[in-house]
Amino acid sequence: MHGSSRGGRKRARIEIIPLIDIIFFLLATFIMVSLSMSKNQGVNVALPTAGTAASLGDQQELDKAVTLSVNEKGDVFWNKEKITLAQLPMRLQTLKASSKDPKVILNSDGSADFKYVVALLDEVRRVGIAKVGINTDKK
Repeated sequence: MHGSSRGGRKRARIEIIPLIDIIFFLLATFIMVSLSMSKNQGVNVALPTAGTAASLGDQQELDKAVTLSVNEKGDVFWNKEKITLAQLPMRLQTLKASSKDPKVILNSDGSADFKYVVALLDEVRRVGIAKVGINTDKK
């Protein structure tokens, strides 16, 4: 006789190690999915491809950047809002005044007329914004 007061009845236990494995698997999955997402503030355009295309950098810095887009018809967009070229200088001046380090990303459809892209770039440089990136897809 072992002197057990419970009478040989086993107590139920919750196994925590498989639960921890599942939680870590879900955490890793959510991290991988969130890293693969890229925030596109501009309108969807068929970007031209470049063999030297590189990552645009830190996601927090990109969230602060303004995206200027030109579609195949030559329409200009400030993030996702359609604007005219006449409205662009005032908006760029407001951006420069409100941000100490303004950044602009240019998106252009591959079949868009290049004169629109040059006009956007010219206006950005005329206002004095030095950090300008041109968005492309990697070949």
